[in-house]
Amino acid sequence: MPNHSSKDDALESYDTKKSKFLTPFQRKLLLKNLQTDLQPEYRRRLEIMLLADMGKTQTQICQILGCSQEMARYWIAMVQAGLAHKWNERLKGRPKTVNKQYLERLQELVTHSPREYGYGFANWTAQWLSKHLALELGIEISDRHINRLLKEKGLSTKQKHQEGKETAQFKNDGIKICDLQSSCELRVDWSFDLMKISN
Repeated sequence: MPNHSSKDDALESYDTKKSKFLTPFQRKLLLKNLQTDLQPEYRRRLEIMLLADMGKTQTQICQILGCSQEMARYWIAMVQAGLAHKWNERLKGRPKTVNKQYLERLQELVTHSPREYGYGFANWTAQWLSKHLALELGIEISDRHINRLLKEKGLSTKQKHQEGKETAQFKNDGIKICDLQSSCELRVDWSFDLMKISN
């Protein structure tokens, strides 16, 4: 059960000088909306983002509000990504479907390292692409659907560089970067070149 007194105390002690993620305008807007007659789900989203902005941890927020770790994690990530204005989007009902913007963004993400977007791993997985795009665009689809879309576009999460691009360091070492259809050939070239390099 949420601890209402600690929630009220926490939000009343909101120190705007110590704001971590929100702009003064965003903060004012969220606090103003919190005063209106909201559905509990939307009120919870606002409270999570405001508490995260105050520097509360995910565990603390879950204790104060009595919400799930998953819900807290999602809305903390939204406020960190500067997407606090989306608190009242993603209404229940028919989910948003994949559109041109989604496909273009998916293609863009898969041709760049996840590290460029603040993640600690070098290669995307369908699961992480799905999570990232849900945060950015508010469209949630399954990992399997992501893999289908990648396949349709001739893309893969294992692809590290855009097709046809060769970096200078790879050119000199004789490592060949080619399209997905030649992946078997790539593995053979790779192993021979690594043996050459190591000698």
